Amino acid sequence: MADEEKGERSSGRDETRDERLDRNLGELLQELRVALPGVQVLFAFLLAVPFQQNFTEITPFEKRVYFVTLICTAISAALLITPSAYHRLTFHYQQKGRLIFLANRLTIVGLGFLALAMTGALMLISDVLYGGVTTAVVSAGALAMFGSLWFLLPLRRRVSMEPSDLMPDPPSGD
Repeated sequence: MADEEKGERSSGRDETRDERLDRNLGELLQELRVALPGVQVLFAFLLAVPFQQNFTEITPFEKRVYFVTLICTAISAALLITPSAYHRLTFHYQQKGRLIFLANRLTIVGLGFLALAMTGALMLISDVLYGGVTTAVVSAGALAMFGSLWFLLPLRRRVSMEPSDLMPDPPSGD
């Protein structure tokens, strides 16, 4: 059965299904290696914040922003680490295709929560430092930046792709 008939897109490469799964898993792991340190640093920062001397002096709004940001960071970490746990627990059970399918979705949602967490961290810090209008501008700008760069830009490209974009032209016989 052809890849297209199974709902899989051809990569335009001369590779078997197993080779494609191996390549896809490698690419996914590289992407997670970029995202996870950011989540870990943000989470560590957020865990340390309540132990700072002036934390008890923050406003109720800042406490809510802090808590929501902490929760978004924890959710992001859980979603981005899940592929590793899934792989470990299903190792030797020929689940690579399912792993890649799930990991792709978990990573996209995890990046969404990371964008919210980073926006929340910027919101919290800008509110503590400047308050009001600056907080609104920084927060809206951060959310627009993450949404545009991480989601709208690739989705726009994905929607506008022609079938010829999916597979390169065969090499000429020159």
